[in-house]
Amino acid sequence: MNLHSSEGVDERLFIRSVARALRALEAMGQAARPMSLSELAQAINVDKSAAQRITQTLLGLGYLERDPRNGTVTLGKKLLDRSFDYLRANPLIERASPILLSLRESARERVDFSLFDGTTIIYALRMQSKRETFFATVAGRRIPTSSSSGGRACLALLDPAEAEAIIARSERRKHTPRTITDPETILAKVAEARDQGYACALEESLMGEIVVAAAVRDGARPVGAIHIAGSLGEWDEAGFRRRFAPLAIEGARALSS
Repeated sequence: MNLHSSEGVDERLFIRSVARALRALEAMGQAARPMSLSELAQAINVDKSAAQRITQTLLGLGYLERDPRNGTVTLGKKLLDRSFDYLRANPLIERASPILLSLRESARERVDFSLFDGTTIIYALRMQSKRETFFATVAGRRIPTSSSSGGRACLALLDPAEAEAIIARSERRKHTPRTITDPETILAKVAEARDQGYACALEESLMGEIVVAAAVRDGARPVGAIHIAGSLGEWDEAGFRRRFAPLAIEGARALSS
C-alpha cells in the first residue's frame, strides 16, 4: 500500500508513522470485516511488530475495537465522531440540508448531496426513499466521478481539457454491467451535461436505478452535486428526466454561491 504523501505536500514534513496508522484504518474499511494482525500487516506492507504497535495505539484511542472471541480488530465507534465533526463543520452541508429536505418532500424519491473531490465524489447527505439497498443510503460512500451523474455534472463545469485529465486519472471499473468506462463515451456524457445543465446515469452504480444530478458551484468551480434517484421499474428514462431534472437544477442553483 502506497505511503507516499499526496501531491502538494512537502515530503520533508511528511510523518510516515501517522500515514501508516491512517492507512491501517483505510485497509480495514476496504476489507469491511474484522482483520487479524497478520492480515493488517500484509495490507499496509509492514512487519507484524509495526502492525502491533499501530493496532495498540488505535485501540487505545478508540479508533479500533478488539473482538474478545478471536482477537481480531475492527473499526471503532469513535470514527463516527470524526464524521460528525466534519459534517457539522462544513457550512455547505449545513446549507444543503434544508434544500434536500424540501426536494425529498417534492420528489418523493431518494435525494443525495455529494462533494466533488477530483477523481471521486463522496456522498455527504442521503435521504432515502421507500426502497433502497443499504449502502445506497449511507453517507460517506465514495465513487468515481467519471461513472456518476453528479460527477459528470461537476466535470461539465470545468474546462474540457481539465475534465479530460480527471477522467484519464480516474479508476474506470464496472460497478454494474452498464457502467460506462470508455473515456470517449464518458466525455460525450459530460458534453451532454454541459449542454443540458444536468447529467443522467442509468444503472451505472446500482442495477435498476436511474439518477439525475446537477452541479453545485462556488463561483465558476464545481464543489458538489444534488442527485435525485429513482427506479426504472417505476419510471422510463424520458419521464424521469422530464420530472426530476428541473428539480435537481433548481436545488443546485439554490445551493450555489
